Amino acid sequence: MFFRMILRTLIRQKSKMFMIAFTVILGVSLSTAMINVMLGVGDKVNRELKVYGANITVKHKDAALMGELYGLGINDKFLYEEDALKLKTIFWGFNILDFAPVLEGSAVLNIPGKNINSRVQIMGTWIDKHIILQTGEELNTGLKNLRTWWEINGNWFDDNNKNSVMIGKLLASKNNIHVGDALTLSQNGVKKNLIVKAIFNDGGDADEKILIDLETAQELLNLPGKISSIEVSALTTPDNDLARKAAQDPRSLSPDEYETWYCTAYVSAICHQIQEVVRDGVARAVRQVAESEGTILNKTTLLMVLITILSSIGSALAISNLITASVIERSQELGLLKALGAYNWQIALLVLCEVMLTGFIGGVIGYFIGIGFAQIIGQTVFGSYIEIAQMVILIIAIILFFVTLLGSIPAIRYLTALKPTEVLHGK
Repeated sequence: MFFRMILRTLIRQKSKMFMIAFTVILGVSLSTAMINVMLGVGDKVNRELKVYGANITVKHKDAALMGELYGLGINDKFLYEEDALKLKTIFWGFNILDFAPVLEGSAVLNIPGKNINSRVQIMGTWIDKHIILQTGEELNTGLKNLRTWWEINGNWFDDNNKNSVMIGKLLASKNNIHVGDALTLSQNGVKKNLIVKAIFNDGGDADEKILIDLETAQELLNLPGKISSIEVSALTTPDNDLARKAAQDPRSLSPDEYETWYCTAYVSAICHQIQEVVRDGVARAVRQVAESEGTILNKTTLLMVLITILSSIGSALAISNLITASVIERSQELGLLKALGAYNWQIALLVLCEVMLTGFIGGVIGYFIGIGFAQIIGQTVFGSYIEIAQMVILIIAIILFFVTLLGSIPAIRYLTALKPTEVLHGK
């Protein structure tokens, strides 16, 4: 009898029940999309933010110390080029997207026919180098992926082309250098004849430097296998209190805290692991980049949470109005049930079951529509699909239950105050 009454109500008031289901579909689809995007957006947002360049730099510990204490750089302490390959062997190696060893120094620039003979800063590095790790993994990495914001007049040179260079915009302008010009760099008795492949605009100190192949720079500076620093771009997790505590001194952590920190992709944990494999190296986060990544990710997550909360509140208000209207319309029927001896809790249970069943149907439809919305967002914003998290089903079920329950409260309060004698007499 109970279920027959529910079925008859759904059929008799199908327009109102359809509106309730439609409201639930809208709320659930939006919540499903936002939660799935929120859970899967971390790495995608970080990848998008990699256009800002490296978020970790590795230097020799003595050079880093002098820089921190006195703001000075020292040029007689170097790292080993071969250690750069070890970055992919750390626990969070897969989170390291790109890296580039850099060797900086100076050389004498001479341009035939222009009477230019001056000392300039040079920067040797990998551009887009294809490397094979000991594990057999192959990848391309280098400065090209770390300087995506550079404005290039010309083309990046290839790592296999040892006769090409790129000139910073200010240096090129000062010396009237153009793409295609021939120039000579000499140092320590070594002379290199090179062709200008491109002019780049960095917007910083690099605009007054010459970018060359790492091996060529090592030959000019007589530093085979040596590098000044390593620039690293890594996917990281925004810092929390544990990460900040560890950044001060990892030894201050308890064993459990240390394990949690070490096994989480905090920038400080990745820096710590890099220092374990790079001889005499000290890794430091580029705070402007690392902090901006965390801030943007946190704000993006907060925005999605707020959208989910607001959509849930909107759904609850709409459901409340629809259920209350339905109960008022059925007041004589409910008054008759009371007159026949039905208790308030029994009538409330009847109404709740009707709404919950309608909400369940709308929730199932809304969930699958929400998955579609999430994929549209993923393709539009990030150019890839959003991974569907199974835990979203439980979260949506809990949200739907409480939204429906809260939306039913005004109607339940109305029907508990309903007096059979009044409604049956049409009052």
